[in-house]
Amino acid sequence: MVVPETQDKMYYPPEDLQRDAHVPDFNSYLALYRKSLDNPEAFWKDIADEFFWKKPATGPMLQYNFDVTKGSIYVKCMEGAKTNMCYNVLDRHVREGNLGDKVAYYWEGNSPDRHETITYRQLLSQVCRCANVLKQMGVKKGDRVSIYLPMIPELVYTMLACARIGAIHSVVFAGFSSESLCERIMDAQSSVLVTADGVFRGEKLINLKQIADEALQKCREKPGRGGGTAESEPHPHAAPGANGEIRQIANAAYDVWWDEAMTDSPEECEPEWLDAEDPLFILYTSGSTGKPKGVLHAVAGYLLYTSLTFKYVFDHHHDDVFWCTADIGWITGHSYITYGPLANGATSVLFEGIPVHPHVGRFWEIIEKYRVSKFYTAPTAIRLLMKYGREPLYDLSSLRILGTVGEPINPEAWQWYHEAVGQGRCPVVDTFWQTETGGHVLAPLPAATPLKPGSATFPFFGVEPTILNEHGEELEGEAEGYLVFRRPWPGIMRSVYRNHERFENTYFKKFPGFYVTGDGCRRDKDGYYWITGRIDDMLNVSGHLMSTAEVEAALAQHPSVAEAAAVSRPHTVKGECLYCFVTLKDSREFNRTLEEELKRLVREKIGPIATPDFIQNAPALPKTRSGKIMRRILRQIARNDHDLGDLSTLADPKVVEVLFSQRREAAA
Repeated sequence: MVVPETQDKMYYPPEDLQRDAHVPDFNSYLALYRKSLDNPEAFWKDIADEFFWKKPATGPMLQYNFDVTKGSIYVKCMEGAKTNMCYNVLDRHVREGNLGDKVAYYWEGNSPDRHETITYRQLLSQVCRCANVLKQMGVKKGDRVSIYLPMIPELVYTMLACARIGAIHSVVFAGFSSESLCERIMDAQSSVLVTADGVFRGEKLINLKQIADEALQKCREKPGRGGGTAESEPHPHAAPGANGEIRQIANAAYDVWWDEAMTDSPEECEPEWLDAEDPLFILYTSGSTGKPKGVLHAVAGYLLYTSLTFKYVFDHHHDDVFWCTADIGWITGHSYITYGPLANGATSVLFEGIPVHPHVGRFWEIIEKYRVSKFYTAPTAIRLLMKYGREPLYDLSSLRILGTVGEPINPEAWQWYHEAVGQGRCPVVDTFWQTETGGHVLAPLPAATPLKPGSATFPFFGVEPTILNEHGEELEGEAEGYLVFRRPWPGIMRSVYRNHERFENTYFKKFPGFYVTGDGCRRDKDGYYWITGRIDDMLNVSGHLMSTAEVEAALAQHPSVAEAAAVSRPHTVKGECLYCFVTLKDSREFNRTLEEELKRLVREKIGPIATPDFIQNAPALPKTRSGKIMRRILRQIARNDHDLGDLSTLADPKVVEVLFSQRREAAA
């Protein structure tokens, strides 16, 4: 690693932040980083000593094999140890740390007049009651529980209740369609679905209960379904009369109303002591084949890693108020709304709404209201708020650190965030990580790392990145290529649920000996890392990773479509948007009605976030002689980039001219 000596514009840590920081300067970072690589056993043992272990580890802190040519891929952390995640993030603070009366969450509803304060003691009580309800319904260690809830406290209660009794939670983002929910329930073979009757997102009502009912009906109609139950909760924060529920997923599913089940449920629930490597949760992420992957995370490693990344990357202190604006349906919400903050005894804001409802100053209003000191959001939200073109009119003086997550941030948005929101005095921690990594893997430390707008800077402790070329050769110094990691850290995923072969093929087969991120990366002359985007057939829309294959499969289900291809195209707010090409069956006509039908089909099959911005009629698609669609060329057509390079492998180069001529109609 090179210590920065560049003449480029750098942003240095503020001195007042350095005085009390956990990592107060760059040399301290380097020393800790070297220790984490040279002596990982001692480094991670120091972290583990802060937590409660019912039984100590008998094996080393980390064991692994990253080389598919030497046998099965595995990662183990603290083998032989027994603990419980829920005990460590709640009981430890209430019973041992005297934090029972400290606020765990300020819940802020979609409507500004709905809010609630939840202390650690209250959170523990609700979690235990929910855990007892699940146990009463027959849920036991190892069972899967699907959760399809909006951003309400009951979402956190249910996750932690699962963790308490050793059940494996599978949270499904409440914007997904019934088809997507069904697919995730089926793959996890969940026995219980926890949902709500509905949620307002801004002015829009989303009928979650109806979607859940449709999903369960689809589960029943599909062969090889799992069996199970649904828990439902009266949604205490929705319109009057709104209710949530716990649904049992079985041949004859039945509804259990949350409020009724919780009323007489005891406030004490003994935690289930789990092995360090027992599964904690499954979270589905898009796969390049179109079938979502159930990313599996384990108890001990995920606890250590989310706790440490939260503490160091946000330089967490006892009096902070932290706000991550993500949805818990994504990994960011798992790691930096639920587990990471709670492991540190932090106070967080839990927000149900959207940035522009009921007005465009909602984010700033909430920061002022709760005196938020650390603020973590997505570049998409930043670019959306930039459009309104004015500095916030609210008191943002409580802010000390800003963060970004979900996609690389463009330097213009970084500068606006730093100046208009952070008032030029708050470091911006641009964090790179994935559902699979469990926590930050490349990120600045706010009091230690000089910043370059748009760069995720340097690796976190225990993380050893390198850059490979197409042939798997390591590139030194300034370089651009595939971002890979040479060794595991405690929070890395353990497998794809019920499909270890897919895990090995997706992440370890291309370059044996390395975890392959699927992202391109550039390292500059100072050693800073810059993420350049996906190398595989994935795209990043508003911070949500999406599979082009999934979108193409949805489009191809329309009776008029013979073939479809989807690529990304730059978008000023979302970062990337979907640009789709469809080849129609003989005699079918491409018109506005068909275009709307296709967009609706994608919304129904995947969800609103996957709705294409552009759909272009394509009499034929550019293919190699072996029949493979050349998406590189389609991306350039979508962007109106005529510098196509080598077309010698194209079966019919004339196709490209036709697509360019028709493009002007689609996206002029």
